[in-house]
Amino acid sequence: MSFVLTEDQEMLRETATAFARDELSITHLRALRDAGANGKDAKTRQKLAELGFFGVIIPDEPGAETFGLTGLGQILEAQGATLAATPLLQTALIAASALQLGGSPAQQAEWLPKIAGGETTFALALDETAHFAPYNVSTEAERNGQGYTINGLKKYVPDAHHADMLIVVARTFGESGDRHGLSLFLVPRDAKGVTITELKTVDSHGAAHVTLENVNVAESALIGPADQGADILDPVLDRAAIGLAAEMLGSAQAAFDMTLEYLNNRKQFGQLIGSFQSMQHRAAKMFIDLEMTRSCVASALAAADDGKSDLAELASLAKALASELVHLVSNECVQMHGGIGMTDVADPGFYMKRARVQEALYGSASWHRDRYARLNGF
Repeated sequence: MSFVLTEDQEMLRETATAFARDELSITHLRALRDAGANGKDAKTRQKLAELGFFGVIIPDEPGAETFGLTGLGQILEAQGATLAATPLLQTALIAASALQLGGSPAQQAEWLPKIAGGETTFALALDETAHFAPYNVSTEAERNGQGYTINGLKKYVPDAHHADMLIVVARTFGESGDRHGLSLFLVPRDAKGVTITELKTVDSHGAAHVTLENVNVAESALIGPADQGADILDPVLDRAAIGLAAEMLGSAQAAFDMTLEYLNNRKQFGQLIGSFQSMQHRAAKMFIDLEMTRSCVASALAAADDGKSDLAELASLAKALASELVHLVSNECVQMHGGIGMTDVADPGFYMKRARVQEALYGSASWHRDRYARLNGF
């Protein structure tokens, strides 16, 4: 397992960093928020497609080399640094992974090129409660002779308010909480019976509740075997957690850099506040946690690309540490900036708001610590 980027991956990182800095700054997010866009940004989607970012893990032809999840992780980290609201996590990582891991040849042939070209975006409709619990699915999909009829409610679905397609996790057997009996379905956002209730979120990225009422889909909409969707969902969620951890690492690093710059420029009582030992100790704590999390994220990204058997443990480790890191650094960023840090004209508050959403998505720190313990027999 190598933590060193290839030359191509390093070039991708540089391109992603420059694009996020020049095109997707906090100023850009402010403008979207003030315009009421709620994370919807068609121009950015087109630019991402032109750069080829949607197809980073999708080979041009079967067996061809890709940048891998490590490459996509560099893009997500760069966009995390500027809190960019883009469809990459949901579409380029989650949807592409679901189709690669469980999609039929026909589904892959139809949808992967559309993902790679930025033509079609996706959203994973999973959660039904206030907290992440991937097997607590009550949404039902019943056979109707020609396919399935889906009924249920999905809560807080990122990107569902502007995605073209949904990947709906529904129950075809058993009771809520059972791992067996889950199935994954491709559902057009504009299918009859689908209602999207847009949500304005604290991080200005937006999300939606999705109601499915007698939604009919063909047998061909099923991703993988019926009742065995968890075998696809679990590794997809591992990759989602790792990708989100990379984004969170970028957010934490940017908030730390902003804080460090303030400590080295702001004077109080005739001295730079960065010269106060208490501030130095707090900054050192953040730096140590940043470096430790960076190593864990790099390890998890490499494990996904190498097909390591301990991917689940590394995914939970990376997400748990990244959640704790982004919580700490976003808090410290606001506090160390003092009164200005509490105002909307300053940037620290944007990092804190986004951090609270990042922490909860795809499992909190406590959820992943518990999972890590169970996986290791603690």
